[in-house]
Order: sequence, then structure tokens, then C-alpha cells
Amino acid sequence: MNFSTLGLVMEAKEVNITYETLFELLKREKDTADLQKLDPSFFNDFVDYLNEKKKLLVKEDTLFSYDEKKKVEKQIDNAKRIIKEIYERREKKILGIALTKSRSKSSVIDTSSLLENEKKFLNETEKVLNIFRRDVIDNIIDEKYAFETTMEKKEISGKNDNVVSKETNEEKEEKTTKLVRFLQVVPKFVGKELEEYGPFAEEDIANLPLEIADVLINKERVEEIKGD
Repeated sequence: MNFSTLGLVMEAKEVNITYETLFELLKREKDTADLQKLDPSFFNDFVDYLNEKKKLLVKEDTLFSYDEKKKVEKQIDNAKRIIKEIYERREKKILGIALTKSRSKSSVIDTSSLLENEKKFLNETEKVLNIFRRDVIDNIIDEKYAFETTMEKKEISGKNDNVVSKETNEEKEEKTTKLVRFLQVVPKFVGKELEEYGPFAEEDIANLPLEIADVLINKERVEEIKGD
């Protein structure tokens, strides 16, 4: 079978995706280390292929039997599995290209078979690899500590943001709730907004809204668990 006649190569003007061509493409992607050339709109064309198949399922045609509809449903499910495997095999190859480019610092690598979204994926992946390579192994070789440059600043900044956010959330929680321990069994009850609480057994611990916690404390049903 001449693959170029299937409408899947970039030079083709029309895309003609069928169940059989998907198998053919997957086989070629499996059997070769290089990325296969696809039409730039290949993935969008696949969506059109699925939509056409689905139209058959809703078509009111007495000649279209129950068994035939089941066959179409099976083809749709299999086609989705095939396209996912095609994507993941290409994804793995692109990761390999990014790793090679980052290690060799070479731009003389053929990327003509990549789709536009794959080129973006390659560029972003290579950037991340380059940052970590520079801030870890390059620093170590230069007898510096790892993450001594930009990545360290980003990590520290991120950690500080997380700490501030966590502290802020904890402060809000402390202002609006109380941590209590139940001194006796309390059946299920509802709050002001009809939200449900409980039931609670003796020795249960719960975070309750301030107003509810204070009522239960006054009734000696619970006791507040205070922090250090």
C-alpha cells in the first residue's frame, strides 16, 4: 500500500482518514524510530472522522442493522485507542529529541515532521531541561551548589508563596471555626443554612463553625481543643 495515497503525509491536499489508515499509521509509528509526517490538520481531521461515524449511529435507516451499529461503535472505541497510542508514541519521540537537543546544544536536528502543537511541546520541554541542566549539573561541574541561580530563586519564591497562602488559610479557618472534642453522643443536626452535621460519637473530633461550636460548648456537649 502506498502510504502517500492515504492523505496522511504533509504533501497531500486532502485528508482521507479511515479505520484502516489509522492502523497503518500506528504500525509505521511503531516500526520506525523517526516521527512520521502527518498532514498539519491530522488530529482535527480525526475528530471529523469520529463525527461522521457518530452520524451513522443516529441515522434512521432500516437498512442499517443493529449489528452494523455495534460494529461502528466498536470502531469508534478502537479508533480512540489508536489515536491515543499514536499521540503517546510521538510524544515519547519528541521527549527524546528534546533531551538530545538539550544535551548536545545542537540546533541541527530535523524537526520538519512535527506538527505545530508538537513544536511548541518540544520547545517548552527543551527549555525546562536546559534550566535544570544549567542549574544542577553545570553548577556542580563548576564546583557550585545546585540550584544556585534562577531555579533556586523560583523554588524559594514558590515555597514562600505557599507558606503565606497556607498561613492565611489557617488564620481564616481559626477565625471562622473551632476544633472541638465531643463529650457525649450528639445526633445529626442542621445549621442555619440547612447544612447537616453529625451524628457524632463520644470522643469524636470536628471543626465546627464558631456559632455552633459555642452553643455546644455552653451545653457542655463538647470542649474546645486549643492549640499550643
